[in-house]
Amino acid sequence: MKHIVDAVLSEDTSPQEFNSLPVPDNYRGAVVLAAESEMFAGMATRDKDPAKALHIREVPTPDIGPDEVLVAVMASSINYNTVWTSIFEPLPTFGFLQRYAATVPGAEKHDQPFHVVGSDLSGVVLRTGGAVRSVKPGDRVVAHCLNVELTHPDGHDDSMLDPEQRIWGFETNYGGLGELALVKANQLMPKPAHLTWEEAAASGLVHSTAYRQLVSANGAHMKQGDVVLIWGAAGGLGSYATQLVLNGGGIPVCVVSSPRKAELVRSMGAELVIDRSAEGLRFWSDEHTQNQREWKRFGGLVRELTGGEDPDIVFEHPGRETFGASVYVARRGGTIVTCASTSGYEHVYDNRHLWMRLKRIVGTHFANYREAWEANRLIAKGMVHPTLSTVYGLDDIGEAVSEVHANRHDGKVGVLCLAPQADLGVTDPETRERHLPQLTRFRI
Repeated sequence: MKHIVDAVLSEDTSPQEFNSLPVPDNYRGAVVLAAESEMFAGMATRDKDPAKALHIREVPTPDIGPDEVLVAVMASSINYNTVWTSIFEPLPTFGFLQRYAATVPGAEKHDQPFHVVGSDLSGVVLRTGGAVRSVKPGDRVVAHCLNVELTHPDGHDDSMLDPEQRIWGFETNYGGLGELALVKANQLMPKPAHLTWEEAAASGLVHSTAYRQLVSANGAHMKQGDVVLIWGAAGGLGSYATQLVLNGGGIPVCVVSSPRKAELVRSMGAELVIDRSAEGLRFWSDEHTQNQREWKRFGGLVRELTGGEDPDIVFEHPGRETFGASVYVARRGGTIVTCASTSGYEHVYDNRHLWMRLKRIVGTHFANYREAWEANRLIAKGMVHPTLSTVYGLDDIGEAVSEVHANRHDGKVGVLCLAPQADLGVTDPETRERHLPQLTRFRI
C-alpha cells in the first residue's frame, strides 16, 4: 500500500498516474466473521464486547462492477451500525450479504464468510467501473452510505423507498473501515478541502441522517422558529442536529447526559440545555412500566426553558428508553421524527397523547443522494462542522467501537486507515484557519 499512500501524500499525482498504480490483491480491513456470529448468544446487550468480534484481517480485493469505484481509504469513522454488526444485533449481518448476493446480479462477491464493516470514508479514487463518468482516479472524495439499485419505480421518487436500498458497510460488504473500499459511483461526493482526512470522514452518515430528519420534506421539514427537542445533543447524530437547527433558524432544546456534554452543546451556540443525569430523569420504573409522572416533569423542564412552549419537533433516535416521553412532550400537532433505536427497537408510548393531540410520527432512514449532497455542501461551505472528538488507528478498531457501544464518546470517533497520521489532507488552509475553533471544539 505504500505506493498508494505516497501518491496521495504527494498531492501532485495526476489522474493517469493514479490509474496506473498497481492495486494489491489483498488489503487490511476490519471484519466480523460468520463463524463467530453466535459468540454472544444469551448475553445482555450491555455485556457484549465488540472488541472480541472485530478483527483486522487481510481480505481479497473485490472486482469492480460497471457502476462501482474502488477507493483508497485514508480515514473512516465509527457509527452505531458498526456496533450492531460487531455484537450481532438485532441479527448477524451475513443474512443481509447473502440476500444481496442472491437477488442482485453482480453482487455475488458480497457473500463471504467475513464482513468488512464501516459506513463512512474519506479517500482517493483508485479505479472506476466502465460505466462511471462522475469521478476519476485521483479525485478526493467522501462517501455517503446509500447503496441502491434504482431498478424499481418507487426509488425514482425517493431512492430511500427503493426496495433494493441498502446501507453500505452494514448490509453490503467491503465497507469503509479498511485500506480499500468498494462503493457505487453515486455514493461519492467531493471531499471538503479545508478538512483533514479524519474530519472529512466523520460526517457522511450522521449528518445526512440528521439533515433528512430535520430539514428535508421527507422528514420534519423544519422552519424558522421551530422549537426542536434533541436527544443526545452532544453525540454523533445530535451534534449535527444541533448545528442544523441553529443554522436553520430553529430553537434547539438539547438533552445531554453530563456537564461536559452540556458545555459542548453550549459551545455550538445552544442556550437551552437539560442534563438528564443531573435532573435524575428515569422514564421507566422497571423493565415493563413507564413513569408518566417523569414524562410530565420532563415536559415541565422543557417549558421552563422555552417560555412555556412545547417542542414543534422531537429529534428521536434513542428509541425505547425515551420514545414515550418524546410522544408526550411534543406540542399539539407536532412531529416526532425517528431513526435508529440505540436503546431498543420496541417503542412503547401512550397513544392517547398522539391521536387526541393530532401529533405525528415520521420514520426516516439515512438519506437519498440529493439530501446527502446538500448536507455535504453545508460542511464544505463551513456552515456545519464535523464534531470529531478522538481518533484511533485501524489496529485499535475494537477499542474505538467499544467506546461508542458504552457511550463514552462525544461527537464522532474517527479511524485512520491509510493516513499515516492525523491532521493530513487539507488543501484549503485559509478556510480552515477561519473555522479552526469550530473544527476543534469536540477534541479531547
